[in-house]
Amino acid sequence: MLDLTYEAPAPKVISGAKEDWELVIGMEVHAQVASKAKLFSGASTQFGAEPNSNVAFIDAGMPGMLPVINEFCVAQAVRTGLGLKADINLFSAFDRKNYFYPDLPQGYQISQLYHPIVGEGEVLVDMGPGVARKVRIERIHLEQDAGKSIHDMDPHMSFVDLNRTGVALMEIVSRPDIRGPEEAAAYVAKLRQILRYLGTCDGNMQNGNLRADVNVSVCRPGQYEKYMETQDFSHLGTRCEIKNMNSMRFIQQAIEFEAKRQIAIIEDGGTVDQETRLYDPDKGETRSMRSKEEAHDYRYFPCPDLLPLEIEQAWVDEIAASLPELPDEKKSRFVNDFGMTEYDASVLTAEAESAAYFEEVARGRDGKLAANWVINELFGRLKKDDLDIGQSPVSAAQLGEIITLISKGDISGKIAKDLFEIVFNEGGEPAEIVEERGMKQVTDTSAIEKVVDEIIEANPAQVEKAKVNPKLAGWFVGQVMKATGGKANPKAVNEIVAKKLG
Repeated sequence: MLDLTYEAPAPKVISGAKEDWELVIGMEVHAQVASKAKLFSGASTQFGAEPNSNVAFIDAGMPGMLPVINEFCVAQAVRTGLGLKADINLFSAFDRKNYFYPDLPQGYQISQLYHPIVGEGEVLVDMGPGVARKVRIERIHLEQDAGKSIHDMDPHMSFVDLNRTGVALMEIVSRPDIRGPEEAAAYVAKLRQILRYLGTCDGNMQNGNLRADVNVSVCRPGQYEKYMETQDFSHLGTRCEIKNMNSMRFIQQAIEFEAKRQIAIIEDGGTVDQETRLYDPDKGETRSMRSKEEAHDYRYFPCPDLLPLEIEQAWVDEIAASLPELPDEKKSRFVNDFGMTEYDASVLTAEAESAAYFEEVARGRDGKLAANWVINELFGRLKKDDLDIGQSPVSAAQLGEIITLISKGDISGKIAKDLFEIVFNEGGEPAEIVEERGMKQVTDTSAIEKVVDEIIEANPAQVEKAKVNPKLAGWFVGQVMKATGGKANPKAVNEIVAKKLG
């Protein structure tokens, strides 16, 4: 296992304030369930479809239409809870959350307030090598998404697309355990990574499949500790919610601005109003959207169209048995099994596809060498061409064969890089390319010795200098490699040059 140090959250120091203030953040992350059908209808969830083409009668709010629970979405929520080490509630129920929404035709949202499907869990947020912070999960509940209002297609009218209406969301609610903008972004990144490993949400923030509501408040030093002792939220100051954040960078910027805004109000003798705000990335500021509603404002009541949801422990156990190896466990195994650094393990496990690629490359080979090639050569080349691991022109089998050729001494590291470029651009089997193009490394010591002798004989002045300063022997090594087109075995060259200049 990794040797982790769990640090207490460090409060963010707010620059520009007259007094000392601490920042407190809680997050509600809305993750779209990876499912082909919606939560209560069989309508498609395909992204990018023609507007209003993925709409069932119940999504459109037609009279007399009753919701039918999608069992797969329930299983995905349970799977997510298990992945976050959370309590799974065998009894849960749906409620109606009533409010006017132009793109939610029912006039209410079916959600879970009183009895969510998932209870308390945790996320370990990586804050640096060997350092993690624990963010507590309060609950995860299932609910419907709303549609989309479009205001920029006509100067006088708004348009409504109901394709997203009724799509299943998991709302993952954290405790106010996050203490700074960087930690908030790291929390969302870690949560996204876990969801993608589990296969319960694709984490595509650009498409709105993962978005966060960020609750920000400021308090005096020592007040957070009082909250932790009493669980009394009054110690934390008035919070404002920044709605629908879908970028790690914007999350950090919005929190920075909002914290300074609240501090300036308080230090000028005012009071912070509890409200919902939006972040404008062009202006770099938050603006008021509406006053913050409380639960009673939504007139929650049990949904009369759905019976309470009762699931069996055996079913939960079956889902638990199918969980994949999650990022923290995989990272720990990579460090222990392959002897790599924690940083390299973090890079390789950032995406499940990258980890699987590496494991195929490393199977039966030098793990450190494989990690070096995947991280530095492959990832670097993919980034240059703006490709992801799934688009790599070099398969794991091909890269593994290149590493095998290095380990056998058939090619040098320099030749390997040339070979990698050929495979990346042209394809082909590495071993065949080496044979066909005469790229095989020269390991015949007698042949190498002959070249060394020729270079020493042609450069007597350099020989005398090298005898005075042994570091100059590197010049001869370079000349030998140049003369052999880089094919001479570097180790053999160094040994022979050292012996000859001895």
